[in-house]
Amino acid sequence: MAILSFPPVELADEDGLLAVGGDLQAESLLCAYRSGVFPWPLDERSLLWFAPPRRAVIFLDEFHVSRRLARAIRRGKFTTARNTAFREVMTRCAEVKNRGGQHGTWITSEMIEAYCGLHARGFCHSFEAYLGGQLAGGLYGVQVGRFFAAESSFYRASDASKVAMCALVDHLAAEGIRWFDCQVLTPFSESFGAREIPRDEFMGLLASALL
Repeated sequence: MAILSFPPVELADEDGLLAVGGDLQAESLLCAYRSGVFPWPLDERSLLWFAPPRRAVIFLDEFHVSRRLARAIRRGKFTTARNTAFREVMTRCAEVKNRGGQHGTWITSEMIEAYCGLHARGFCHSFEAYLGGQLAGGLYGVQVGRFFAAESSFYRASDASKVAMCALVDHLAAEGIRWFDCQVLTPFSESFGAREIPRDEFMGLLASALL
């Protein structure tokens, strides 16, 4: 049975853990994102839901591109696309086993199927970077209304995931979206200007984005 509501995010513990269990049905996931909550499975059997006390976001007017990356983009080494290889992007993200000391992956096979279902319904999008016609990097995320949550990225060639991030930002800017959720601060997102804001501030931004 789909999850119809979550506890208030203020009830999350100091690590942000709010709830345990449930399912990954499309309506459960959409309810979560609309409630400021995201899933983070420990494995195929343990589904956890988080609402951290501080949330990592990127405001587009603070988005930073290094000079080196800007030069690489101008050279046109990569071509970019949107929603041309969603399942492959997510599968490649699941293969990344070490993210700054975090071993393993939360992108279980059930997660892949669930988010591919959201993609088919228009709620999940991928941004790809191609090199010589081959998928070299990408990222995917969830969009509900004017709210976008970047979920994960991968690369097989240097700068490929960064180029995909720039393609995402260009797309959001074109749609008039001025910020997006990164959930947890990472070296990758921080290099683009991501910063943490208090949960109550995030919830205010989310409410405005969902109007």
